[in-house]
Amino acid sequence: MFSYYLRLAWVSLKKTPAISALMIAAIAVGIGVTTTTLTVWHMMSSNPIEHRNDVLYAVALDAWDPNQPADKDHPEQPPPLLTYRDAEAIRASTIPARSVVMSRGAFTLESATDRPPQLVIARLTTKDFFAMFDVPFRYGGGWDAKADRDGEPSVVLSAKTNEKAFGGENSVGRTIRLDSREYRVIGVLKDWNPSPRFYDPSAGAFGDAEDVYMPYARGAMLEVQPDGNINCWKPEQITDFKSFMASECVWVQAWVELPTAADAQRFQSYLDGYVMGQKKLGRFQRKLNNRLYHPDQWLEFYEVVRDDNRVLVGLSFMFLAVCVLNVVGLLLSKFVGAAPASALRRALGASRGELFRQHLVEVGTVGALGGLFGLALAVLGLKGINSLYENYEQLTRLDLPMIGAAIGIAVAAGVIAGLYPAWRVCRVQPASYLKTQ
Repeated sequence: MFSYYLRLAWVSLKKTPAISALMIAAIAVGIGVTTTTLTVWHMMSSNPIEHRNDVLYAVALDAWDPNQPADKDHPEQPPPLLTYRDAEAIRASTIPARSVVMSRGAFTLESATDRPPQLVIARLTTKDFFAMFDVPFRYGGGWDAKADRDGEPSVVLSAKTNEKAFGGENSVGRTIRLDSREYRVIGVLKDWNPSPRFYDPSAGAFGDAEDVYMPYARGAMLEVQPDGNINCWKPEQITDFKSFMASECVWVQAWVELPTAADAQRFQSYLDGYVMGQKKLGRFQRKLNNRLYHPDQWLEFYEVVRDDNRVLVGLSFMFLAVCVLNVVGLLLSKFVGAAPASALRRALGASRGELFRQHLVEVGTVGALGGLFGLALAVLGLKGINSLYENYEQLTRLDLPMIGAAIGIAVAAGVIAGLYPAWRVCRVQPASYLKTQ
């Protein structure tokens, strides 16, 4: 029967092309607006490392000004970044299955060809970064504990950087020049660009992943200036890089992997014990406030999804509701105009339920067509957003779940719009129309 109802729906739509086009257009516009805002919100609120969310933790210690919090809007929260010495203390713990400390730096990539030098952003990190965050390799792999300890001149390249420097070939074992120093390539990543950038939202949650990855100790050896947030709460006598590392300025991030709740509790106790020891040295003058954040909590900490995004999604659904109300009026006009044909079907033996289902299939078809055209409008809307704002490319891509959601919402909107008109036409008495024929 469903295929029969589809044929009837198609015939009915062709009989009233103007009204049918208006209904499809109304749903298409509503779906286009809703899908555009919903896609941006969906991409912003996603967690690229959700499958490991329960075992990964970002570490935050409150070594800030005793007279005022790091964030006046959220005074209960510690600063998200760490001092160099505190990051080293976290790195020294043997409780985590894996631990990572990291910062960012900028380098000049010098080409062996005639191409001009290029600025690249490096992630200065420890060896567990790749395994902890499930970073995929195309060639080679990461460095070992010795490279971590000695700050060896080894690098892992992003797929984009490898394409620029070596044409995408397997470059493991070859060398590149960064700031006039040679580095041996030990690994090349696959296309890896998580959005949002959960492991470091401080540098922009929706920016591109780094171009180059090198041992964290290399940054201290070369006195690489951090390319990111550096926050200090008191005047510091900083005369060289060594005094900068010894200062109370925060600029380093730390993550740990704790497989069980018992491990998390042990590590929390370790942090509290470390801070209590530092208090005796005159540091950490604020109330004990050491925290471990899962990746989803870390993204919430950085307010990656803001309230105005949620408001826009709500407004888009309200706009869709207005479009649905307009479709209700058009359907009433269409169904009432076709009431004689419905009365004839009733007289020939069709039940009210069959007539109701026939009309619901028709409005569902209208919704599906509106959804397809709405997707086309959404693509245009997302391209428009991408052209207006930088670093929004990752947020303006329709994925399969959103395509399915858009079609589902469109069909649901069409069916909801058709419930009352279909019920009205099914309540009509056939005799009142048959007598006039």
